[in-house]
Amino acid sequence: MSNKATHPPDTPLYPIREVSRLTGVNSVTLRAWERRYGLIRPQRTPKGHRLYAQDDITRIERILQWLNRGVPVSQVADLLDQPDTVEAPAPNAGDWESQRQQLQAIIEALDLPKLEAFYHQSLALYPLSAAINELWQPVVLTLEAKWAVQPDELVRRTFEAFLRSQVGIRLHYANQATRGPLILLNVMPDDPGPLWVLMAALMASEQGYRVQLLDHSLPLEDLPQAVARLHSSMVLLSSGQREADAYIRQALPDAAASLNVPIGVCGEVARLRDGELRDTSVHILGDDLPQAIARLRPLLRESGVL
Repeated sequence: MSNKATHPPDTPLYPIREVSRLTGVNSVTLRAWERRYGLIRPQRTPKGHRLYAQDDITRIERILQWLNRGVPVSQVADLLDQPDTVEAPAPNAGDWESQRQQLQAIIEALDLPKLEAFYHQSLALYPLSAAINELWQPVVLTLEAKWAVQPDELVRRTFEAFLRSQVGIRLHYANQATRGPLILLNVMPDDPGPLWVLMAALMASEQGYRVQLLDHSLPLEDLPQAVARLHSSMVLLSSGQREADAYIRQALPDAAASLNVPIGVCGEVARLRDGELRDTSVHILGDDLPQAIARLRPLLRESGVL
């Protein structure tokens, strides 16, 4: 399929905001794909406004399919006209690894201007789920493993402060723009910082939820009051640690059984403690954050919120 904007005169055309709604790709990303990689080439009105035909929308959906298979955006152009049966290139054939190395180096160098530019570029070029899955989550995992052996509180706290400010701005405006269910997001007691919960907050906000983020652990006994006063539809807890046995095996299941909204768990703790929580009232959402947030909708539907 060609990416040239040559359509019959009677072809229905859609403005960028409608294409964004139909595909789930924000307008900033659509413009970046066009300008930087030439992946799509919409028509223009005399005033320069973009107009997309149905085959443009189909092309965007194919781009998403390749990105969701782990292909970096720099390689997508060569694959768009290939049959669906063509296998994605091996992960090490792309530039994800080089991007991860670059991001980690920027974080460890405390180069905040470069970190801000990298952050905005990654969210412009990729759907958030791909940016989290292929870039930010792997780097956080690598850094946390490194910090467990060789702590670097300055780098950790600086990185946390950066993400807190960026995510906070995004949540502020997103919460005003949506009427979706309110998710109360909180870290677990043993997590040394809010990195996992900040990434979860980004994903939840992107999926249309209002997010109340608490990046310091709230005692489980205070959750009923927090849910009632904040009018939360569910509680989502996150951690990159195993958490204490007593917390996982008794305190958390007891809290979930007594709360009148669902409690979900995501992050590394969900993978590490899956077997111990599986037969409790706690909902195990997994350590893959995009998948974890995707599981919220059926869970909220089952509980009668949606």
